[in-house]
Amino acid sequence: MIAKLTGTLDDFGPDWAVIDVNGVGYLVFCSARTLAAFGVRGDRVVVHTEMQVSETDMRLIGFTSAGERAWFRLLTQVQGVGSKVALAILSALTAEELQRACAGGDSAMVARANGVGPKLAARIVNELKDKAGAMSFGGLPASVSVSGALPEGNLAADIVSALQNLGFKPNVAAAAAEKALDELGEAAGLNALIRVALKKASG
Repeated sequence: MIAKLTGTLDDFGPDWAVIDVNGVGYLVFCSARTLAAFGVRGDRVVVHTEMQVSETDMRLIGFTSAGERAWFRLLTQVQGVGSKVALAILSALTAEELQRACAGGDSAMVARANGVGPKLAARIVNELKDKAGAMSFGGLPASVSVSGALPEGNLAADIVSALQNLGFKPNVAAAAAEKALDELGEAAGLNALIRVALKKASG
């Protein structure tokens, strides 16, 4: 599974970008907000990705942060919400706005997204209300503090993302990341931190 790409923005369109990683171009489908955050052709970008595989298609979905990807995963768990609708919602709302809408039962805010009618918006809010209350804006449980706020590219977010890709729940991954950072410190590097966090999460 491809979890993250670091490379150069080679080209982009209305809902996609090509990221050049050492001469290999990856086609990544993105929300409008993600595309806007990438900048211009030639800029260096870090893209958190989700791979979707079906009988007829295989595609990478790209995000500016692990938190945005976590919301994409939550949205696509709702019946009637595919990747296109989820990206439309993430184009219309920031992660913070989406959390407030779900936690507060504001389906009208979710219905602002293209292709999302009142019934689907209500279903999204109802199904994600409890989960939204447990999420911080960074996509981590609000009850777990991982080195304060999580800016893009933050080591804690990368560790959590790696553990979630291995199947660990967000709260377990966040707690393991915090323990690994406390034990080794950021200077240890991402690979070493992930190894320690994996042991903590599995213990």
